[in-house]
Amino acid sequence: MSDAVAQLEEVRANIARAEREAGRPAGSVALVAVSKTFDADAIRPVLAAGQRVFGENRVQEAQAKWPGLRQEFPGIELHLIGPLQSNKAKEAVALFDVVETVDREKIAAELAKEIARQGRVLRLYVQVNTGLEPQKAGIDPREAAAFVARCRDVHGLAVEGLMCIPPAGENPGPHFALLEKLAREAGVEKLSMGMSGDYATAVAFGATNVRVGSAIFGGRPPLTPAA
Repeated sequence: MSDAVAQLEEVRANIARAEREAGRPAGSVALVAVSKTFDADAIRPVLAAGQRVFGENRVQEAQAKWPGLRQEFPGIELHLIGPLQSNKAKEAVALFDVVETVDREKIAAELAKEIARQGRVLRLYVQVNTGLEPQKAGIDPREAAAFVARCRDVHGLAVEGLMCIPPAGENPGPHFALLEKLAREAGVEKLSMGMSGDYATAVAFGATNVRVGSAIFGGRPPLTPAA
């Protein structure tokens, strides 16, 4: 058993324990294995162990490895969890099943145009900047419900959830609680929150997706300019 597979099993067990402790049904939390910066050879053992939901940060990097992996392994669900540039909307809609980082009007409009043009059905999340960090993408929490409504009513997008990345070094609990409150206000059911260091806490606060990378794959290799 590879290190990644052993660590995958540990993460799965931790999620199951967190579900039980929170009084939530078994299997109510989906694990998104974050495979950004790892190549196809590093991902294959995790696929062979049955993991089928993966997250990538960059459209170009994902294009280089996932079409081939999808031919080898059926049923892969690919999430874009990094910022989306409007000039990459066409490629993103063609490749990904879920985009978790809808964070501004221009992206909503471009996604709507490409979804209609390509005839694809994508699941979408609005990213919320719960810490109001100027360097971080995401909608102001005070505008989240209204933005979700515009995505639906103006752009015809089927937004199913909200996503956040709490500020580094802060207690994530209040950020997760805020996202859950905003989801209720916006009328969405899914919550993508929690990463390698805090996914058990996120489960306790109602996460439906947790995005776990280094706890499965280990330390990330350095990015190359081509990535």
